[in-house]
Amino acid sequence: MTLQIDLTGRRALITGAGQGVGRGLAQAFASAGAEVLVNDLFDGRAEVVVEELHAAGGQARAAVFDVTDFDAVTKAIAAHSDIDILVNNAGNAGAEGFAGRGPFAESTPADWEPYLRVNLYGAMHCTRAVLPTMIEQKWGRIITIVSDAGRAGEANGAAYAASKAGAAGLTRSIALENGRYGITANNISLGTMRTPLTEPLWAEHGDSPQAKAILQNYAIRRPGSPDDPAHLAVLLASNHGSWITGQTIPVNGGYSFAL
Repeated sequence: MTLQIDLTGRRALITGAGQGVGRGLAQAFASAGAEVLVNDLFDGRAEVVVEELHAAGGQARAAVFDVTDFDAVTKAIAAHSDIDILVNNAGNAGAEGFAGRGPFAESTPADWEPYLRVNLYGAMHCTRAVLPTMIEQKWGRIITIVSDAGRAGEANGAAYAASKAGAAGLTRSIALENGRYGITANNISLGTMRTPLTEPLWAEHGDSPQAKAILQNYAIRRPGSPDDPAHLAVLLASNHGSWITGQTIPVNGGYSFAL
């Protein structure tokens, strides 16, 4: 049996696709034949990725909106219409960068807010906006990028871990409610990734004690690349993934294992 993944005729919205993991996801989906809606908070970043996809022969359009703004999300998705595949990738704390981390006992609601708004509410807003069309057409794929922090916990990162665990729980509920409509919903859980946010650690100090301390927790001693989760996401979005739903699948270099 030959495994061929062809997403021709499908439209995929990928949030936070202007750089890093989202950019890798956009490239993979375009290569599989999907029309990709490249979401980012900044139009310049989205347009650069759209141009890259066009140059490679793919179909793509920019979809610039803030996932934390429900009205903006619903208007943008209504304008593009008929989204078959949603990849909730936008994460961390958006344009604000990582919020301060520290012991939970010293945290305040203000420390939690940036993580919850992007990682949990962002996924909720986009999922809520695309579901009615998916239900009507009786086909859909929802993939949410979460983190091993949400699976295993993270010292001094309770807000981040909780927001990602919440997004994973949302996905499982969506899977249970909507499987009858031919809709699947799954999470991909990531370990430490090499992205623009973390690039200085690897590019400038790849042999530093800090980098070595991070990688010694991984069976495969390298940070993840955007390609690592992208191919799994394409599989889950295809007809080959039609009986996989409600799962959280780690792509993490062996940082933690799943039964």
